[in-house]
Amino acid sequence: MREKIKSIVEINDNKLSRYFAFFIQALILISIVTFSIETIPNLKPQTKTILYVVEVFCVSVFTVEYVLRIYVADSKPKFIFSFFGIIDFLAILPFYLSFGIDLRSLRALRFLRLFRVLKLVRYNKAMNHFMRAIKSAKEEIFLFLFVTLILIYFAAVGIYYFENEAQPEHFSSIFESLWWSIITLTTVGYGDVYPITVGGKVFTFFILIIGLGIVAIPTGIISSALTKALDTKETE
Repeated sequence: MREKIKSIVEINDNKLSRYFAFFIQALILISIVTFSIETIPNLKPQTKTILYVVEVFCVSVFTVEYVLRIYVADSKPKFIFSFFGIIDFLAILPFYLSFGIDLRSLRALRFLRLFRVLKLVRYNKAMNHFMRAIKSAKEEIFLFLFVTLILIYFAAVGIYYFENEAQPEHFSSIFESLWWSIITLTTVGYGDVYPITVGGKVFTFFILIIGLGIVAIPTGIISSALTKALDTKETE
């Protein structure tokens, strides 16, 4: 019985397993849609009741799935504390924490239902390729993030010295300057904070050029990793 259940809940090449995967994917999408509908103001009581029934049904199925996956796991602690094990747990946790409790603070736990989106990763081959690519390029991504943090701080320090005297309300400290640094290096440029001195404008020009490179680098890293992941998959 255990092996039969395992062949269904774990993604294998058989009809029942594929049907199970499609069923769970459909429930995840339905759950996300109902979660979004719940945020609409002035819903009718009948609509709220329907949404609640749908939520109960989805959570019931996700709970059964979670329990079955623990049951068929070769190493139960390893699955429980694995990425997918944690995601599966967080997907059902908000419902049970808020069940029968009318504390407003617990409503914030609803956002954890968004973790159900991540459950789709298990059932989507393209997402699996992406996850493998991220894993294979994790060192390069970590190095990129580390260098980016250094550049953000460097930019904040530079603009602080150029603009502090001219705009003390916006660049009163390096910490205040970090906001400008982030939106400039990411090339967002909201326009709420900008340099007015000649030195600040020249400095901003160079930071913008660096920012264009920062945006392009992770794209290249992930694209290369995805290509390698696909090549590896084809050779298997």
